[in-house]
Amino acid sequence: MSVKKKPLVVVTRKLPDSIETRMRELFDAQLNLDDTPRTHEQIAEAVRSADILVPTVTDIINEELLKQPDCKLKLIANFGNGVDNIDVVAAHARGITVTNTPKVLTEDTADMTMALILAVPRRLIEGASILTDGKNWPGWSPTWMLGHRIGGKRLGIIGMGRIGQAVARRARAFGLQIHYHNRRPVAPRIAEELGATYWESLDQMLARMDIISVNCPHTPATFHLVSARRLKLIRKDAYIVNTARGEVIDEDTLVKLLEAGEIGGAGLDVYEHEPAVNPKLVRLAKAGKVTLLPHMGSATIEGRVEMGEKVIINIRTFLDNHKPPDRVLPSML
Repeated sequence: MSVKKKPLVVVTRKLPDSIETRMRELFDAQLNLDDTPRTHEQIAEAVRSADILVPTVTDIINEELLKQPDCKLKLIANFGNGVDNIDVVAAHARGITVTNTPKVLTEDTADMTMALILAVPRRLIEGASILTDGKNWPGWSPTWMLGHRIGGKRLGIIGMGRIGQAVARRARAFGLQIHYHNRRPVAPRIAEELGATYWESLDQMLARMDIISVNCPHTPATFHLVSARRLKLIRKDAYIVNTARGEVIDEDTLVKLLEAGEIGGAGLDVYEHEPAVNPKLVRLAKAGKVTLLPHMGSATIEGRVEMGEKVIINIRTFLDNHKPPDRVLPSML
């Protein structure tokens, strides 16, 4: 009796142990146990040898890779909510199915967004460094390390999808007034629940907010959505927080405005040229003008395991000749 050959699944980065163990049980899984980022050449080899590729947001799967004459990929099961690292159009043209892991990281990312909304105006990182960097703390003083309260302030959310709405719910509990810009207004019941004011014009919203939160995906349409011109509309005492994608903001202009004191501060978890971080941003962080995090908005054990479980479900559904639940089509982008 012949045994059916397991499909070769190449995983580009280290995943939670429980997910890797299950993949080994189900597939001929080629894992990355030391988590060293795969080179372009290594990914090209995987495209030629694997039936299924499991990349992450750090792996660029472009048309050049997918057009290799000996490409044998049938499925790209992305370990990530977004698919901006994959040329979905090129994959679709070659008959390669693409899936992602949506609806998993909403709460984790919203938690981190709220943390930055609190950290920037209250100078949390700057204050903590007084105790950990060997600086002299003279004790409590009525006028020392003063920040700003957030209750009663206006929060402008760019992108009112699942994460934007989750941020709004948290922010409302802290007494913030909720405003948002989106391609279209949310359902009336959601707007009523959140007490949210819709702005069709992003320009008009930016000019009136105390805190701005970027929560939209990175697509060709949102590249530098918060452009140099729009950044200059932001009030001098306002703050901007980004836990979405660095490419949504014109980072060079943001740095210049922060250096000149034209924007009150920023809280960033993502960067335009990751993993590189602009040295000027680092200097601004040391001066207490910005709070920087290393893309950890979705970094919870629970979230990563749920992402892995979705990847496995997508692969198994595909192998059973059914449409994977998280299939991504060009028309959806």
